[in-house]
Amino acid sequence: MAKRFYIETLGCPKNQVDSDKLIGTLLADGMVATDDPGKADLVVVNTCAFIDEARKESIDTILALEDQRRSGARLVVTGCMAERYGAELAEALPEVDQVAGFGVSVNVLASPKRKLIPVGSAPVPTLDLLNLPRPKSTSPWAYVKIAEGCDRSCGFCAIPSFRGPQRSRDVSSILGEVEQLEAREIVLIAQDLASYGKDRPDELGAGSIVPLVKAVTAVTDWVRLLYLYPSDLSDDLIDAICETGVPYFDLSLQHVSKPLLRRMRRWGDGERFLRRINDIRDREPMAAFRSNFIVGYPGETEADHDQLLAFVEAAQLDWCGFFAYSPEEGTYAMELDGAVERGLMNERLAELREMQDEITAARRDSLIGETLRVLVDEPGVGRSHHEAPEIDGVIHVADHLAVGQFFDVEIVNALGPDLVAEGAAGED
Repeated sequence: MAKRFYIETLGCPKNQVDSDKLIGTLLADGMVATDDPGKADLVVVNTCAFIDEARKESIDTILALEDQRRSGARLVVTGCMAERYGAELAEALPEVDQVAGFGVSVNVLASPKRKLIPVGSAPVPTLDLLNLPRPKSTSPWAYVKIAEGCDRSCGFCAIPSFRGPQRSRDVSSILGEVEQLEAREIVLIAQDLASYGKDRPDELGAGSIVPLVKAVTAVTDWVRLLYLYPSDLSDDLIDAICETGVPYFDLSLQHVSKPLLRRMRRWGDGERFLRRINDIRDREPMAAFRSNFIVGYPGETEADHDQLLAFVEAAQLDWCGFFAYSPEEGTYAMELDGAVERGLMNERLAELREMQDEITAARRDSLIGETLRVLVDEPGVGRSHHEAPEIDGVIHVADHLAVGQFFDVEIVNALGPDLVAEGAAGED
């Protein structure tokens, strides 16, 4: 009987893509997937290490799966936490059979006599997840990672230290993966999406994201982009996004106070951001916007917070995430003065979230009476261009509408972040 594997994925969409690639290698090794960790011969935890809260969740998940695995099953930890804290993690968790950083096979069952090496002393990676094949998508949409790593040096972020510098994929490999997935919506992701190609000036070069988006648009129904650094949001890229049929702009803003952004080692300010958002809305009135902001970064003053509140009110973004600053070992921000007291940080978070909840509700209410094109993700649940998969609200549709098909529906009600639709006209 074929050996069975179970993979638990934590963190961001980029980790989900890595897990899909790992699944592809395990299937190629002759293993079969199971959704019950208690029946698996190999249990893999793909961890996140972005902030302290994510690391705690990763540890809790590892320990929970250790309790659930059957006798004789192997437990392997991979992902960002394994790469960043490999040797330390291996020492702290003797229950784990292998800590496998990026580029290390997780299939210890394929080579049971091979010595298991903690990532801290592992050799140069030989397994390149970025260009490995993936199985067909099990849902009507799929993430596709177009690059790995990041060349920026944002003060709060440790990702470049363990994901490495940016390396962009060949256009042909990306299009090949899109074909393998057979999904109706492709969501392009990367640590720094709009910088795609900058690291390969002779073959691709700056601005290569635009022809890539057009190429993917030509071979699939919907294309969505996540995580756009605002300085690289060119007119050509805005036009290309609008032409995908999914005018959805996920802008990585992080704050709006110019002095604080400079302390974050980031570009821009609230005035520039607002001008760009309004410019996009002039071109495409139905454009949807998402962003994230860090609250309590060292040196954030009450005036900085007031600027952010004013921006949130003025920008009227559809979706917004607010996160407490998390000190990360090895980052520039660790050496900054002006730490914000945790209680004050929580007050600022609560104030921003309350304001954004009202804005999101009003934005959703404004869609009542509109006819929107939706992709049905599962029975009774669809999304329009306004909703990115997994992170935004959904649209409740009639149960009989076929999964994986597009329909035009009328929005008749709003339930917080979710919408309710009636009727349908679309594909046969």
